[in-house]
Amino acid sequence: MTQPGITDTPPSLQNTMKTVTEFLRRHGFDLSALDAGALIDSFAGEAEAGLAGAPSSLAMIPSYLGVGAEIPAGKPVIVVDAGGTNLRVCTVTFGSSGAPSIDNFSKCAMPGVEREVGAEEFFSFIASRVEPLLPLADNIGFCFSYPAEITPDCDGRLIRWSKQIKAPEVVGKFVGSELRDRLVPMGFKGRVSVMNDTVATLLAGVSAGIRRNSSSYVGMILGTGTNTATVVPNASIGKCPGLPRGGSMIVNLETGDFAKLPLSDFDRRLHDLTLDPGRYNFEKQISGGYLGQLGLVMLKAAAGEGLLSRRAAEQVLALPALENRDFDDFCDNPYGDAGALAALDFDDNDRRVIQAIGEAAYSRAAFLSAVNIAYAAILSGGGTDPLAPVCINIDGSTYYKTKTADFKSRTEEGVRAILSGRGIHYRTICIPESPIIGAAVAGLASA
Repeated sequence: MTQPGITDTPPSLQNTMKTVTEFLRRHGFDLSALDAGALIDSFAGEAEAGLAGAPSSLAMIPSYLGVGAEIPAGKPVIVVDAGGTNLRVCTVTFGSSGAPSIDNFSKCAMPGVEREVGAEEFFSFIASRVEPLLPLADNIGFCFSYPAEITPDCDGRLIRWSKQIKAPEVVGKFVGSELRDRLVPMGFKGRVSVMNDTVATLLAGVSAGIRRNSSSYVGMILGTGTNTATVVPNASIGKCPGLPRGGSMIVNLETGDFAKLPLSDFDRRLHDLTLDPGRYNFEKQISGGYLGQLGLVMLKAAAGEGLLSRRAAEQVLALPALENRDFDDFCDNPYGDAGALAALDFDDNDRRVIQAIGEAAYSRAAFLSAVNIAYAAILSGGGTDPLAPVCINIDGSTYYKTKTADFKSRTEEGVRAILSGRGIHYRTICIPESPIIGAAVAGLASA
């Protein structure tokens, strides 16, 4: 039986782009309405409130870590990287030149990805992965890629899960202490230092740029999820009145939860399909964990409104899921032979419609990513002297591997347009394994 709204006659070739544009605008997905300056002002307002401890969609979590600590050479540290949907464990040792060596590496799925787990199972599983490394190092740098309130002694209390992790009993617990409690019976006597992955990414930039005259630092991750960290003067962190007023520290902005941005009909529908509707507005518009789902929502709406041929519409409406990689691959090459969309029966007009919708989704994500990165650099207060730029370390597969809309180049162009217009000098870098290296820096510095 034909679904309501599906027609046998797709729009003509001459009208395809106009039809797609009208379809997107009808649903509130209008790229021309996005205003970088207004969004930066919104970021600034939310950041100021978050630093003051007032209600805000930017948590602005102090890390209690600075950027000036010396990194000891030749001393190994255990690193636990709970990032996105993967758990990685290894040891890291820095040489006399500052180059890191990553050894004893292992990776597995995060507990709570495939099914719900309790707190005991969650922490005991991580401890079991760490146990073989305990004879090799004294301390642990724990990169924890979820919203956590960091304490002055570098523990972290989980505020809430993101990235669809299912371990509700862990919320509210101090993850460093819980892990340490399970390691002590195994002979562990050291310290567990917890930091967010973007804080670790920023610190990896510090370790790599130690011989450069950087005035400040930014760490940004765009992979399964997204987040940003930057350096903020202690005097600006009103919710921590006991801090030394002359110093500064790394602050985790929690940008994935930024809420002061437009939502289209498609975004609202996506929210209804997730475990946390109404949260992580920003992350659900730009990150790899959601762009495929958003694409499927958009394509099903297009199918239901007659933008696709009858056969294509029926197949799209029956599609149960769409991964970001498959959506990106098809939009980049609609004649490819891999992925969920490539297996469907499309004519050339179907391909044009899907590609145009994908271009819009990824173009918006690139625009918002540029605003995010640029605002973090602005907040850092650095970059006023070309001899001392802001060092921006960017990590994450979505940022570097997305092909549609020339994603990385478009994001870089957006950052350049915003920061050069404000006279802010910067350089972007890419440090492989940034969360691991930064967690090692933090684990050694706070030992």
